[in-house]
Amino acid sequence: MLKNLSFVFICLFGCLQISYSQSVSEVKDLDEKFVNWYNLSPKSDKIMGAAVDKLYSEKLNNNEPNNKIIVAVLDSGVDTEHEDLNNKIWINKNEIPNNGIDDDKNGYIDDVNGWNFLGNSKGEIVVKANYEELRIYRKFLKSYGTDDVNNIDFADENERILFLECKAVVDSVVNENAALKKDFEAISKNMLLAESILKEHLGIEQVNIQSVKKMDTPTAKIEWARDVYMLILELEWDYELIEGVLEEVNNVLDYHYNIDYNPRDIIGDNPDDINEKQYGNNKVQGVEAVHGTFVAGIIAGIRNNGIGINGIAENVRIMPLRVVPDGDEYDKDIANAIYYAVDNGANIINMSFGKNYSPNKKMVDDAMKYAEENNVLLVHSAGNEAQNLDEKLSYPNKLCADGHILKNWISVGASDMKKNKYLAGDFSNFGKKYVDVFAPGLNIVSTRPNNSYDVFNGTSFSSPVVSGVAALVWSYFPELTAIELKDILLNSVYELSRKKVLLPYDYEPIKGKVKFGNLSVTGGIINAYNAFIMAEDYVENRK
Repeated sequence: MLKNLSFVFICLFGCLQISYSQSVSEVKDLDEKFVNWYNLSPKSDKIMGAAVDKLYSEKLNNNEPNNKIIVAVLDSGVDTEHEDLNNKIWINKNEIPNNGIDDDKNGYIDDVNGWNFLGNSKGEIVVKANYEELRIYRKFLKSYGTDDVNNIDFADENERILFLECKAVVDSVVNENAALKKDFEAISKNMLLAESILKEHLGIEQVNIQSVKKMDTPTAKIEWARDVYMLILELEWDYELIEGVLEEVNNVLDYHYNIDYNPRDIIGDNPDDINEKQYGNNKVQGVEAVHGTFVAGIIAGIRNNGIGINGIAENVRIMPLRVVPDGDEYDKDIANAIYYAVDNGANIINMSFGKNYSPNKKMVDDAMKYAEENNVLLVHSAGNEAQNLDEKLSYPNKLCADGHILKNWISVGASDMKKNKYLAGDFSNFGKKYVDVFAPGLNIVSTRPNNSYDVFNGTSFSSPVVSGVAALVWSYFPELTAIELKDILLNSVYELSRKKVLLPYDYEPIKGKVKFGNLSVTGGIINAYNAFIMAEDYVENRK
Protein backbone atom coordinates (compact mmCIF):
# COMPACT_ATOMS: atom_id res chain seq x y z
CA MET A 1 0.00 0.00 0.00
CA LEU A 2 2.69 2.48 1.00
CA LYS A 3 4.76 1.68 -2.08
CA ASN A 4 1.75 2.39 -4.29
CA LEU A 5 1.07 5.63 -2.46
CA SER A 6 4.68 6.65 -2.92
CA PHE A 7 4.45 5.97 -6.63
CA VAL A 8 1.29 8.05 -6.97
CA PHE A 9 2.82 10.90 -5.00
CA ILE A 10 5.98 11.00 -7.07
CA CYS A 11 4.21 10.72 -10.42
CA LEU A 12 1.74 13.45 -9.68
CA PHE A 13 4.30 15.69 -8.01
CA GLY A 14 6.40 15.52 -11.16
CA CYS A 15 3.45 16.79 -13.22
CA LEU A 16 2.74 19.84 -11.09
CA GLN A 17 4.09 23.22 -12.17
CA ILE A 18 5.31 24.92 -9.01
CA SER A 19 5.39 28.70 -8.89
CA TYR A 20 5.63 31.18 -6.08
CA SER A 21 4.42 34.69 -5.55
CA GLN A 22 6.74 37.50 -4.61
CA SER A 23 6.05 40.76 -2.85
CA VAL A 24 7.69 43.92 -4.18
CA SER A 25 10.34 43.89 -1.45
CA GLU A 26 11.12 40.22 -2.10
CA VAL A 27 11.59 40.89 -5.82
CA LYS A 28 14.00 43.70 -4.97
CA ASP A 29 15.96 41.31 -2.80
CA LEU A 30 16.41 38.77 -5.59
CA ASP A 31 19.57 38.81 -7.70
CA GLU A 32 19.07 41.28 -10.56
CA LYS A 33 20.43 38.70 -12.99
CA PHE A 34 17.58 36.41 -11.99
CA VAL A 35 14.72 38.90 -11.90
CA ASN A 36 15.39 40.45 -15.30
CA TRP A 37 17.57 37.82 -16.94
CA TYR A 38 15.53 37.87 -20.16
CA ASN A 39 16.85 41.43 -20.70
CA LEU A 40 20.50 40.39 -20.48
CA SER A 41 22.94 39.62 -23.29
CA PRO A 42 24.60 36.36 -24.35
CA LYS A 43 27.74 38.29 -25.25
CA SER A 44 27.97 40.97 -22.56
CA ASP A 45 26.49 39.07 -19.62
CA LYS A 46 27.00 35.42 -20.64
CA ILE A 47 23.26 34.93 -20.04
CA MET A 48 21.01 33.72 -22.88
CA GLY A 49 18.67 36.69 -22.68
CA ALA A 50 17.34 38.90 -25.49
CA ALA A 51 20.05 41.60 -25.18
CA VAL A 52 17.51 44.30 -24.37
CA ASP A 53 19.63 46.11 -21.75
CA LYS A 54 22.59 46.11 -24.15
CA LEU A 55 20.45 47.80 -26.78
CA TYR A 56 19.25 50.48 -24.37
CA SER A 57 22.70 51.24 -23.00
CA GLU A 58 24.74 51.12 -26.20
CA LYS A 59 22.38 52.29 -28.95
CA LEU A 60 19.30 54.02 -27.60
CA ASN A 61 20.67 56.13 -24.73
CA ASN A 62 18.04 58.82 -24.25
CA ASN A 63 16.80 58.87 -27.85
CA GLU A 64 13.04 58.95 -28.01
CA PRO A 65 11.41 56.43 -30.37
CA ASN A 66 9.53 57.65 -33.41
CA ASN A 67 6.31 55.80 -32.82
CA LYS A 68 4.09 54.36 -30.10
CA ILE A 69 3.36 50.68 -30.59
CA ILE A 70 0.11 49.03 -29.49
CA VAL A 71 0.36 45.37 -28.49
CA ALA A 72 -2.91 43.51 -28.17
CA VAL A 73 -2.66 40.84 -25.46
CA LEU A 74 -5.18 38.10 -26.22
CA ASP A 75 -5.23 36.32 -22.90
CA SER A 76 -7.02 35.70 -19.59
CA GLY A 77 -7.31 39.40 -18.74
CA VAL A 78 -4.95 42.12 -17.52
CA ASP A 79 -4.81 44.04 -14.25
CA THR A 80 -4.95 47.52 -15.77
CA GLU A 81 -4.14 49.18 -12.44
CA HIS A 82 -0.93 47.31 -11.64
CA GLU A 83 1.78 49.67 -10.36
CA ASP A 84 4.32 48.36 -12.89
CA LEU A 85 1.94 48.86 -15.82
CA ASN A 86 0.91 52.40 -14.90
CA ASN A 87 0.18 54.45 -18.07
CA LYS A 88 1.06 51.42 -20.20
CA ILE A 89 -2.55 50.39 -20.90
CA TRP A 90 -4.17 51.34 -24.20
CA ILE A 91 -6.97 53.88 -23.95
CA ASN A 92 -9.69 54.17 -26.58
CA LYS A 93 -9.84 57.95 -26.83
CA ASN A 94 -12.99 57.81 -28.93
CA GLU A 95 -14.99 56.19 -26.14
CA ILE A 96 -16.45 58.07 -23.16
CA PRO A 97 -16.03 55.87 -20.06
CA ASN A 98 -19.04 54.24 -18.45
CA ASN A 99 -21.79 56.17 -20.23
CA GLY A 100 -23.43 53.04 -21.61
CA ILE A 101 -23.09 54.31 -25.18
CA ASP A 102 -21.04 53.00 -28.09
CA ASP A 103 -19.50 56.42 -28.74
CA ASP A 104 -17.11 55.34 -31.49
CA LYS A 105 -19.71 53.11 -33.18
CA ASN A 106 -17.37 50.12 -33.28
CA GLY A 107 -20.01 47.77 -31.87
CA TYR A 108 -18.59 47.62 -28.33
CA ILE A 109 -20.04 49.74 -25.54
CA ASP A 110 -17.60 51.48 -23.16
CA ASP A 111 -14.57 49.61 -24.53
CA VAL A 112 -12.18 52.11 -23.00
CA ASN A 113 -9.26 49.70 -22.52
CA GLY A 114 -10.23 46.74 -24.68
CA TRP A 115 -12.87 44.01 -24.52
CA ASN A 116 -13.86 40.84 -22.69
CA PHE A 117 -15.25 38.31 -25.16
CA LEU A 118 -16.06 35.93 -22.30
CA GLY A 119 -19.04 37.66 -20.79
CA ASN A 120 -22.40 39.28 -21.43
CA SER A 121 -24.04 42.70 -21.32
CA LYS A 122 -25.15 42.11 -17.71
CA GLY A 123 -21.51 42.14 -16.64
CA GLU A 124 -21.38 38.38 -16.03
CA ILE A 125 -18.08 36.67 -16.78
CA VAL A 126 -17.13 33.17 -17.90
CA VAL A 127 -14.27 31.84 -15.77
CA LYS A 128 -14.24 28.08 -16.34
CA ALA A 129 -14.65 26.40 -19.72
CA ASN A 130 -14.52 22.98 -21.34
CA TYR A 131 -11.61 21.70 -23.38
CA GLU A 132 -12.21 21.62 -27.11
CA GLU A 133 -12.31 17.83 -27.43
CA LEU A 134 -15.18 17.74 -24.90
CA ARG A 135 -17.06 20.41 -26.86
CA ILE A 136 -16.59 18.48 -30.10
CA TYR A 137 -17.70 15.23 -28.45
CA ARG A 138 -20.78 16.91 -26.96
CA LYS A 139 -21.70 18.34 -30.35
CA PHE A 140 -21.53 14.88 -31.90
CA LEU A 141 -23.77 13.48 -29.16
CA LYS A 142 -26.28 16.25 -29.72
CA SER A 143 -26.30 15.60 -33.47
CA TYR A 144 -26.40 11.81 -33.42
CA GLY A 145 -28.01 11.09 -30.04
CA THR A 146 -25.56 8.29 -29.24
CA ASP A 147 -21.87 7.59 -28.74
CA ASP A 148 -22.15 4.08 -30.19
CA VAL A 149 -19.92 4.38 -33.24
CA ASN A 150 -21.69 1.43 -34.90
CA ASN A 151 -24.99 3.30 -34.89
CA ILE A 152 -23.75 6.63 -36.25
CA ASP A 153 -23.93 7.50 -39.93
CA PHE A 154 -20.86 9.75 -40.18
CA ALA A 155 -20.59 12.28 -42.98
CA ASP A 156 -17.16 10.93 -43.93
CA GLU A 157 -14.16 9.07 -42.56
CA ASN A 158 -12.54 12.25 -41.20
CA GLU A 159 -15.61 12.94 -39.06
CA ARG A 160 -15.53 9.38 -37.76
CA ILE A 161 -11.84 9.67 -36.84
CA LEU A 162 -12.42 13.00 -35.10
CA PHE A 163 -15.30 11.55 -33.07
CA LEU A 164 -13.26 8.53 -31.97
CA GLU A 165 -10.26 10.70 -31.06
CA CYS A 166 -12.31 13.10 -28.93
CA LYS A 167 -14.31 10.31 -27.29
CA ALA A 168 -11.10 8.46 -26.40
CA VAL A 169 -9.55 11.58 -24.85
CA VAL A 170 -12.68 12.43 -22.86
CA ASP A 171 -13.14 8.88 -21.58
CA SER A 172 -9.46 8.56 -20.64
CA VAL A 173 -9.24 11.91 -18.83
CA VAL A 174 -12.49 11.40 -16.92
CA ASN A 175 -11.53 7.88 -15.84
CA GLU A 176 -8.00 8.85 -14.81
CA ASN A 177 -9.12 11.86 -12.82
CA ALA A 178 -11.96 9.98 -11.16
CA ALA A 179 -9.43 7.39 -10.01
CA LEU A 180 -7.03 10.10 -8.83
CA LYS A 181 -9.82 11.79 -6.91
CA LYS A 182 -10.65 8.55 -5.14
CA ASP A 183 -6.97 7.88 -4.33
CA PHE A 184 -6.22 11.36 -3.05
CA GLU A 185 -9.34 11.59 -0.97
CA ALA A 186 -8.17 8.37 0.66
CA ILE A 187 -4.66 9.79 1.05
CA SER A 188 -6.02 12.94 2.67
CA LYS A 189 -8.17 10.88 5.03
CA ASN A 190 -5.24 8.62 5.95
CA MET A 191 -2.95 11.59 6.56
CA LEU A 192 -5.40 13.07 9.04
CA LEU A 193 -5.98 9.70 10.69
CA ALA A 194 -2.24 8.98 11.00
CA GLU A 195 -1.56 12.35 12.60
CA SER A 196 -4.47 11.87 15.01
CA ILE A 197 -3.14 8.45 16.07
CA LEU A 198 0.37 9.83 16.59
CA LYS A 199 -0.87 12.79 18.63
CA GLU A 200 -2.81 10.49 20.92
CA HIS A 201 0.06 7.99 21.26
CA LEU A 202 2.67 10.67 21.98
CA GLY A 203 0.40 12.89 24.05
CA ILE A 204 1.35 16.03 22.12
CA GLU A 205 -0.56 18.76 20.29
CA GLN A 206 1.77 18.99 17.27
CA VAL A 207 3.54 16.01 15.69
CA ASN A 208 7.15 16.57 14.61
CA ILE A 209 9.80 14.41 12.98
CA GLN A 210 11.98 14.19 16.09
CA SER A 211 9.19 12.78 18.24
CA VAL A 212 8.13 10.29 15.56
CA LYS A 213 11.66 9.02 14.94
CA LYS A 214 12.20 8.28 18.62
CA MET A 215 8.79 6.74 19.34
CA ASP A 216 8.09 3.06 19.92
CA THR A 217 5.46 1.24 17.87
CA PRO A 218 3.72 -1.21 20.22
CA THR A 219 0.84 -1.91 17.82
CA ALA A 220 0.34 -2.38 14.08
CA LYS A 221 -1.93 0.69 14.04
CA ILE A 222 0.76 2.96 15.48
CA GLU A 223 3.38 1.48 13.16
CA TRP A 224 1.09 2.20 10.21
CA ALA A 225 0.58 5.80 11.37
CA ARG A 226 4.34 6.30 11.74
CA ASP A 227 5.01 4.88 8.24
CA VAL A 228 2.40 7.15 6.65
CA TYR A 229 3.76 10.20 8.47
CA MET A 230 7.38 9.45 7.50
CA LEU A 231 6.41 8.88 3.87
CA ILE A 232 4.68 12.26 3.72
CA LEU A 233 7.75 13.95 5.20
CA GLU A 234 10.07 12.13 2.79
CA LEU A 235 8.05 13.33 -0.19
CA GLU A 236 7.76 16.86 1.26
CA TRP A 237 3.98 16.89 0.86
CA ASP A 238 1.47 18.50 3.17
CA TYR A 239 -2.30 18.98 3.47
CA GLU A 240 -2.20 22.15 1.39
CA LEU A 241 -0.55 20.38 -1.51
CA ILE A 242 -2.93 17.42 -1.32
CA GLU A 243 -5.91 19.77 -1.30
CA GLY A 244 -4.41 21.59 -4.27
CA VAL A 245 -4.25 18.33 -6.21
CA LEU A 246 -7.86 17.57 -5.34
CA GLU A 247 -8.88 21.06 -6.44
CA GLU A 248 -7.24 20.52 -9.83
CA VAL A 249 -8.83 17.09 -10.22
CA ASN A 250 -12.26 18.50 -9.37
CA ASN A 251 -11.64 21.33 -11.84
CA VAL A 252 -11.17 18.74 -14.58
CA LEU A 253 -14.20 16.67 -13.63
CA ASP A 254 -16.57 19.53 -12.84
CA TYR A 255 -15.67 21.91 -15.67
CA HIS A 256 -13.05 20.95 -18.26
CA TYR A 257 -14.48 17.51 -19.06
CA ASN A 258 -18.01 17.75 -17.69
CA ILE A 259 -20.40 17.18 -20.58
CA ASP A 260 -23.25 18.81 -18.63
CA TYR A 261 -21.32 22.05 -18.04
CA ASN A 262 -21.62 24.58 -20.88
CA PRO A 263 -20.58 28.12 -19.88
CA ARG A 264 -21.43 29.48 -23.32
CA ASP A 265 -24.99 29.74 -22.06
CA ILE A 266 -23.81 32.71 -19.98
CA ILE A 267 -22.70 34.53 -23.12
CA GLY A 268 -25.86 33.63 -24.97
CA ASP A 269 -24.44 33.52 -28.50
CA ASN A 270 -23.83 30.85 -31.09
CA PRO A 271 -20.08 30.05 -30.97
CA ASP A 272 -20.27 28.75 -34.55
CA ASP A 273 -21.61 32.04 -35.97
CA ILE A 274 -18.80 34.53 -36.64
CA ASN A 275 -21.35 37.14 -37.75
CA GLU A 276 -22.50 37.52 -34.12
CA LYS A 277 -20.01 40.02 -32.77
CA GLN A 278 -21.93 42.13 -30.26
CA TYR A 279 -21.40 40.01 -27.16
CA GLY A 280 -19.15 40.28 -24.12
CA ASN A 281 -18.44 43.29 -21.92
CA ASN A 282 -15.68 45.74 -21.02
CA LYS A 283 -14.40 43.88 -17.93
CA VAL A 284 -10.94 43.27 -19.38
CA GLN A 285 -9.44 42.06 -16.10
CA GLY A 286 -12.01 39.33 -15.69
CA VAL A 287 -11.79 37.31 -12.49
CA GLU A 288 -8.50 35.46 -12.90
CA ALA A 289 -5.99 37.69 -14.72
CA VAL A 290 -2.72 36.13 -13.53
CA HIS A 291 -1.61 34.80 -16.91
CA GLY A 292 -2.47 37.90 -18.95
CA THR A 293 -1.00 40.32 -16.40
CA PHE A 294 2.21 38.29 -16.36
CA VAL A 295 2.41 38.44 -20.17
CA ALA A 296 1.74 42.21 -20.20
CA GLY A 297 4.50 42.85 -17.66
CA ILE A 298 7.14 41.13 -19.80
CA ILE A 299 6.23 43.32 -22.76
CA ALA A 300 5.64 46.63 -21.03
CA GLY A 301 6.60 46.61 -17.33
CA ILE A 302 7.97 50.06 -16.49
CA ARG A 303 11.75 50.04 -16.70
CA ASN A 304 14.05 51.33 -13.95
CA ASN A 305 11.30 52.61 -11.66
CA GLY A 306 12.66 50.77 -8.63
CA ILE A 307 9.57 48.56 -8.56
CA GLY A 308 9.30 44.92 -9.52
CA ILE A 309 10.63 44.12 -12.98
CA ASN A 310 11.86 45.78 -16.16
CA GLY A 311 9.68 45.07 -19.16
CA ILE A 312 11.14 45.17 -22.65
CA ALA A 313 9.50 48.02 -24.57
CA GLU A 314 9.07 51.54 -23.23
CA ASN A 315 6.96 53.37 -25.79
CA VAL A 316 4.24 50.74 -25.91
CA ARG A 317 0.60 50.38 -24.90
CA ILE A 318 -1.10 47.11 -23.94
CA MET A 319 -4.57 46.44 -25.38
CA PRO A 320 -6.18 43.78 -23.14
CA LEU A 321 -8.53 41.42 -24.97
CA ARG A 322 -9.91 38.68 -22.74
CA VAL A 323 -10.43 35.47 -24.70
CA VAL A 324 -8.76 32.74 -22.62
CA PRO A 325 -10.81 31.09 -19.84
CA ASP A 326 -9.69 28.38 -17.45
CA GLY A 327 -10.07 25.80 -20.22
CA ASP A 328 -9.77 26.03 -24.01
CA GLU A 329 -10.43 29.26 -25.86
CA TYR A 330 -13.19 29.42 -28.48
CA ASP A 331 -12.23 29.95 -32.13
CA LYS A 332 -14.92 32.59 -32.54
CA ASP A 333 -13.57 34.68 -29.66
CA ILE A 334 -10.01 34.49 -31.01
CA ALA A 335 -11.17 35.58 -34.46
CA ASN A 336 -13.26 38.47 -33.14
CA ALA A 337 -10.46 39.62 -30.84
CA ILE A 338 -8.06 39.71 -33.79
CA TYR A 339 -10.54 41.76 -35.82
CA TYR A 340 -11.01 44.08 -32.84
CA ALA A 341 -7.26 44.50 -32.37
CA VAL A 342 -6.63 45.28 -36.03
CA ASP A 343 -9.58 47.67 -36.36
CA ASN A 344 -8.58 49.56 -33.21
CA GLY A 345 -4.96 50.17 -34.16
CA ALA A 346 -2.95 47.29 -32.73
CA ASN A 347 0.44 46.78 -34.37
CA ILE A 348 1.29 43.47 -32.70
CA ILE A 349 -0.97 40.70 -31.38
CA ASN A 350 0.48 38.44 -28.69
CA MET A 351 -1.22 35.04 -28.41
CA SER A 352 0.00 32.91 -25.50
CA PHE A 353 -2.47 30.05 -25.80
CA GLY A 354 -3.14 26.97 -27.89
CA LYS A 355 -5.16 23.76 -28.15
CA ASN A 356 -5.29 20.42 -29.94
CA TYR A 357 -8.43 20.96 -32.03
CA SER A 358 -9.89 23.90 -33.93
CA PRO A 359 -13.39 23.09 -35.22
CA ASN A 360 -13.85 26.61 -36.61
CA LYS A 361 -10.33 27.04 -37.93
CA LYS A 362 -11.50 29.02 -40.97
CA MET A 363 -12.81 31.75 -38.65
CA VAL A 364 -9.36 32.16 -37.12
CA ASP A 365 -7.58 31.80 -40.48
CA ASP A 366 -9.68 34.57 -42.00
CA ALA A 367 -9.01 36.87 -39.04
CA MET A 368 -5.26 36.22 -39.18
CA LYS A 369 -5.27 36.90 -42.93
CA TYR A 370 -7.03 40.18 -42.14
CA ALA A 371 -4.19 41.02 -39.75
CA GLU A 372 -1.67 40.12 -42.45
CA GLU A 373 -3.43 42.37 -44.96
CA ASN A 374 -3.43 45.24 -42.45
CA ASN A 375 0.24 45.12 -41.47
CA VAL A 376 -0.18 43.54 -38.03
CA LEU A 377 2.42 41.14 -36.62
CA LEU A 378 1.18 37.92 -34.97
CA VAL A 379 3.33 36.37 -32.23
CA HIS A 380 2.31 32.99 -30.81
CA SER A 381 3.63 30.67 -28.12
CA ALA A 382 4.69 27.28 -29.49
CA GLY A 383 3.14 25.32 -26.58
CA ASN A 384 4.31 23.26 -23.62
CA GLU A 385 3.74 19.64 -24.63
CA ALA A 386 7.35 18.88 -25.71
CA GLN A 387 5.99 17.92 -29.12
CA ASN A 388 7.45 18.24 -32.59
CA LEU A 389 4.99 20.61 -34.29
CA ASP A 390 6.29 19.49 -37.68
CA GLU A 391 4.64 16.14 -36.91
CA LYS A 392 1.56 17.29 -34.97
CA LEU A 393 0.34 20.86 -35.29
CA SER A 394 -1.45 22.69 -32.50
CA TYR A 395 -3.89 25.57 -33.04
CA PRO A 396 -3.75 28.30 -34.10
CA ASN A 397 -0.83 28.05 -36.53
CA LYS A 398 0.53 29.73 -39.64
CA LEU A 399 -0.80 27.09 -42.05
CA CYS A 400 -4.31 28.04 -43.09
CA ALA A 401 -6.82 25.40 -44.12
CA ASP A 402 -6.71 26.62 -47.73
CA GLY A 403 -2.94 26.16 -47.87
CA HIS A 404 -2.02 29.81 -47.36
CA ILE A 405 0.98 30.30 -45.08
CA LEU A 406 0.88 33.49 -43.02
CA LYS A 407 3.87 35.75 -43.61
CA ASN A 408 3.23 37.86 -40.51
CA TRP A 409 3.44 34.93 -38.05
CA ILE A 410 6.15 34.11 -35.47
CA SER A 411 5.99 30.96 -33.32
CA VAL A 412 8.16 30.97 -30.21
CA GLY A 413 9.72 28.16 -28.16
CA ALA A 414 11.12 28.50 -24.63
CA SER A 415 14.82 28.64 -23.73
CA ASP A 416 16.75 28.82 -20.45
CA MET A 417 19.36 31.30 -19.24
CA LYS A 418 22.48 29.14 -19.53
CA LYS A 419 24.26 27.96 -22.64
CA ASN A 420 24.34 24.28 -21.75
CA LYS A 421 22.55 21.07 -22.61
CA TYR A 422 19.41 22.31 -20.84
CA LEU A 423 19.10 25.37 -23.11
CA ALA A 424 15.80 24.24 -24.65
CA GLY A 425 13.02 24.12 -22.07
CA ASP A 426 12.18 20.50 -21.29
CA PHE A 427 8.47 21.25 -21.88
CA SER A 428 8.81 23.39 -25.01
CA ASN A 429 7.31 22.40 -28.33
CA PHE A 430 9.74 22.56 -31.22
CA GLY A 431 9.89 22.12 -34.99
CA LYS A 432 12.25 22.92 -37.83
CA LYS A 433 9.31 24.20 -39.91
CA TYR A 434 6.67 25.38 -37.45
CA VAL A 435 8.64 26.97 -34.58
CA ASP A 436 10.50 30.06 -35.76
CA VAL A 437 12.67 31.06 -32.84
CA PHE A 438 13.34 30.47 -29.15
CA ALA A 439 13.20 33.11 -26.41
CA PRO A 440 13.60 33.18 -22.61
CA GLY A 441 10.81 31.17 -21.00
CA LEU A 442 12.11 29.56 -17.79
CA ASN A 443 12.20 31.18 -14.34
CA ILE A 444 10.67 34.36 -15.69
CA VAL A 445 9.68 37.00 -13.12
CA SER A 446 6.83 39.33 -14.04
CA THR A 447 3.73 41.14 -12.87
CA ARG A 448 0.78 39.52 -11.13
CA PRO A 449 -2.57 41.15 -10.20
CA ASN A 450 -2.80 43.36 -7.11
CA ASN A 451 0.72 44.79 -7.37
CA SER A 452 2.43 41.46 -6.82
CA TYR A 453 4.93 39.42 -8.81
CA ASP A 454 5.47 35.79 -9.71
CA VAL A 455 7.88 33.32 -11.27
CA PHE A 456 6.66 31.06 -14.09
CA ASN A 457 7.89 28.76 -16.84
CA GLY A 458 6.31 28.37 -20.26
CA THR A 459 6.33 29.30 -23.93
CA SER A 460 3.46 31.59 -22.90
CA PHE A 461 6.16 33.86 -21.53
CA SER A 462 8.63 33.41 -24.39
CA SER A 463 6.07 34.82 -26.80
CA PRO A 464 5.81 38.23 -25.02
CA VAL A 465 9.60 38.46 -24.99
CA VAL A 466 9.45 38.40 -28.79
CA SER A 467 6.44 40.74 -28.85
CA GLY A 468 8.32 43.14 -26.59
CA VAL A 469 11.44 43.06 -28.77
CA ALA A 470 9.29 43.56 -31.87
CA ALA A 471 7.55 46.56 -30.26
CA LEU A 472 10.85 48.07 -29.16
CA VAL A 473 12.45 47.84 -32.61
CA TRP A 474 9.29 48.90 -34.45
CA SER A 475 8.90 51.98 -32.26
CA TYR A 476 12.19 53.30 -33.70
CA PHE A 477 11.59 52.16 -37.28
CA PRO A 478 7.84 52.57 -37.94
CA GLU A 479 8.47 52.58 -41.68
CA LEU A 480 9.06 48.83 -41.57
CA THR A 481 6.20 46.56 -42.55
CA ALA A 482 5.15 43.73 -40.25
CA ILE A 483 6.64 41.21 -42.67
CA GLU A 484 9.91 43.15 -42.92
CA LEU A 485 10.08 43.35 -39.14
CA LYS A 486 9.45 39.63 -38.82
CA ASP A 487 12.25 38.88 -41.30
CA ILE A 488 14.63 41.15 -39.40
CA LEU A 489 13.77 39.54 -36.06
CA LEU A 490 14.35 36.04 -37.42
CA ASN A 491 17.53 36.89 -39.33
CA SER A 492 19.18 38.63 -36.38
CA VAL A 493 18.90 35.92 -33.72
CA TYR A 494 21.76 34.90 -31.46
CA GLU A 495 22.62 31.86 -33.50
CA LEU A 496 23.20 28.56 -31.70
CA SER A 497 22.47 26.05 -34.46
CA ARG A 498 25.39 23.75 -33.69
CA LYS A 499 24.92 23.75 -29.92
CA LYS A 500 24.06 20.24 -28.68
CA VAL A 501 21.08 20.29 -26.30
CA LEU A 502 18.73 17.75 -24.77
CA LEU A 503 15.57 17.21 -26.73
CA PRO A 504 12.55 18.45 -24.72
CA TYR A 505 11.31 15.74 -22.35
CA ASP A 506 14.42 13.66 -22.87
CA TYR A 507 15.74 14.86 -19.52
CA GLU A 508 14.55 11.88 -17.49
CA PRO A 509 15.95 9.55 -18.56
CA ILE A 510 18.50 11.30 -20.74
CA LYS A 511 18.28 9.81 -24.22
CA GLY A 512 20.82 11.92 -26.07
CA LYS A 513 21.26 15.34 -27.59
CA VAL A 514 20.24 17.15 -30.76
CA LYS A 515 21.53 20.29 -32.40
CA PHE A 516 19.64 23.36 -31.24
CA GLY A 517 19.28 24.25 -34.91
CA ASN A 518 17.01 21.25 -35.38
CA LEU A 519 14.42 22.69 -32.98
CA SER A 520 13.40 25.82 -34.92
CA VAL A 521 13.59 27.62 -38.25
CA THR A 522 16.35 29.96 -37.10
CA GLY A 523 18.27 27.79 -34.64
CA GLY A 524 18.67 30.81 -32.40
CA ILE A 525 17.38 33.03 -29.61
CA ILE A 526 15.67 36.39 -30.21
CA ASN A 527 18.14 39.27 -29.86
CA ALA A 528 16.98 42.89 -29.59
CA TYR A 529 20.45 44.38 -30.06
CA ASN A 530 21.11 42.50 -33.30
CA ALA A 531 17.59 43.20 -34.57
CA PHE A 532 17.95 46.94 -34.00
CA ILE A 533 21.26 47.10 -35.87
CA MET A 534 19.83 45.08 -38.77
CA ALA A 535 16.71 47.30 -38.88
CA GLU A 536 18.90 50.39 -38.83
CA ASP A 537 20.97 49.13 -41.76
CA TYR A 538 17.89 47.96 -43.66
CA VAL A 539 16.14 51.33 -43.39
CA GLU A 540 19.32 53.26 -44.23
CA ASN A 541 20.04 51.18 -47.33
CA ARG A 542 16.47 51.59 -48.52
CA LYS A 543 16.76 55.38 -48.68
